[in-house]
Amino acid sequence: MASYLQIENISKSYGTKVLFENIGFNINEGDKIALIAPNGTGKTTLMKILAGKDKSDSGGKITFLKQIRIAFLEQEYDFEPHREAFDQIMKSSSQFTDGLDDDGLFQYELRVKQILTDFGIALDAKMSNLSGGEVKRVALTQMLATDADFLIMDEPTNHLDIDAIEYLENTLKRSRCTLFMVTHDRYFLDRVCNTVMEMDRGNVYVYRGDYENYLEKRQERIENYNAETDKVRNILRRELEWIHATPCARSGKAKYRINAFYELKDRAEDTYTSKQVRIADDLGEASRLGTKIINCKDLSFYYDDKCYLSHFTYNFQRYERVGIVGRNGVGKSTFINLLTGVPQGGVTTGVIERGESLKIGYYHQSGMKFDEDQTVLETVNDTRLLGQFLFPHEMLNTKVGRLSGGERRRLYLLTILMQNPNLLILDEPTNDLDIVTLNVLEEYLLAFKGSLIIVSHDRHFLDRLVDHLLVFCGDGVLKDFIGKFSEYRSYIKDYEAEQKKRLKDKEVSEKKTVEKPQEAPKKRKLSYKETRELEQLEIDLVTLGDEKKELEEKLSGGSLPYDQIAEISARYEEVKNLLDEKEFRWLELSD
Repeated sequence: MASYLQIENISKSYGTKVLFENIGFNINEGDKIALIAPNGTGKTTLMKILAGKDKSDSGGKITFLKQIRIAFLEQEYDFEPHREAFDQIMKSSSQFTDGLDDDGLFQYELRVKQILTDFGIALDAKMSNLSGGEVKRVALTQMLATDADFLIMDEPTNHLDIDAIEYLENTLKRSRCTLFMVTHDRYFLDRVCNTVMEMDRGNVYVYRGDYENYLEKRQERIENYNAETDKVRNILRRELEWIHATPCARSGKAKYRINAFYELKDRAEDTYTSKQVRIADDLGEASRLGTKIINCKDLSFYYDDKCYLSHFTYNFQRYERVGIVGRNGVGKSTFINLLTGVPQGGVTTGVIERGESLKIGYYHQSGMKFDEDQTVLETVNDTRLLGQFLFPHEMLNTKVGRLSGGERRRLYLLTILMQNPNLLILDEPTNDLDIVTLNVLEEYLLAFKGSLIIVSHDRHFLDRLVDHLLVFCGDGVLKDFIGKFSEYRSYIKDYEAEQKKRLKDKEVSEKKTVEKPQEAPKKRKLSYKETRELEQLEIDLVTLGDEKKELEEKLSGGSLPYDQIAEISARYEEVKNLLDEKEFRWLELSD
């Protein structure tokens, strides 16, 4: 495999905070890498350095293979509100399109239009009217349409709904591009990536395989490091005995041994402990919860001429765990605001009753308001909890305005949980949180002694935490689905396939009714050679079909060694082409 990117000795610091120092790694053609690290350790900064939007403090060396096209997806897409979606992409793509001839430009425009349509975005949609998830789809369209060889993506699934995530997932799985991305979506990671790269304590570790393999190998690495620490401590004891027993020998020839002693001492004190957010131990029990939570009766909501909720009646129960899902812009956040009493524009009808003992903890997308000049400690005056939320002592006097997006989310989450609510409402809590924080947050929520309402597009998060779903179907319709999110998606796909089959059968039936019966043309008798060819074709089609299915399973399994991907992908294309040729010939002979 050709090397696409070589990194040597790059570093980045902000003030006294060192993000990474003299790190290096290599990315080969065909690698699909997920970068994992805690928030605030420099993932986004590293992405920007690779994309040429920031620089390494130490110089270092970043070498790309010549003549490859590179596309970069940032977390925030810079756009002009007055522009239409298609025009915005074409304007933002000028750096890429300037070098294209007329045919190349025409092909790029076709790809932009096709991907926008696949994402459900109208070409003439005003950027100012799009939701955050829809803006993300525009940014993804611009990146995917370049058909670049190497994609650098920072949190590509943030703010996307499930349909858009699955479309992106399938597109990247089929693509032969090389990929380097940051993501917190564990299902997306497993289905798209073949390698996990971890930044930890200033070093880079590479794990070939899926997320589960990463967790296993990482734990092995930690155990080996701590075992080595134990050996160093045994050596240190002997050196300490020498130091105490021979004070006169601490000069002259023994100086090297004195220096080695202090190096050993530093290493012996360095036991590896995984940084984790332990929440449940310190935040106490949820406030007492009465029998009445939130009762909705004939609830409707309209904004201008659009209906977001129509005649919804439902009583939320004690200890209920419900997920709220639906496409971007369908009204999920509006619904949550109605439940919690946040003022809305538009027209609301019906009744909402809330229990007297209800204490709501509402984590919402626009609720993260801090005094930027306050320090972390001034915002949450509890050093023990801050430490457990990955805010070490040296960060306590850091101003909130200097925190990364994920660190701010983590601090905001802590302020919500410290209130000890008995109803937790979480609106897109997984955005910007790293995987370590998400795993421990899930453990806390599984043990939470109260009611739980989650709006999320994170399939893994929903599968672990909720018992049933309220599904926004559009036009204000809200339906209840009992079961996990994966079960719901499986049901929807089966239902859609059945609907397509029924529609096709209906069209065929109607066509037969309308058309007059015609006398079938007489078939030409096949020669002996053609008969034998037809028989062989039928055997070949079965054999090639089985091989195609086997290759598809290997490519989507997530456990394939990276050096075999190109070979199997090439064979897959050959099999597809052979199938097309033989099916066409079979049809000729069959007719």
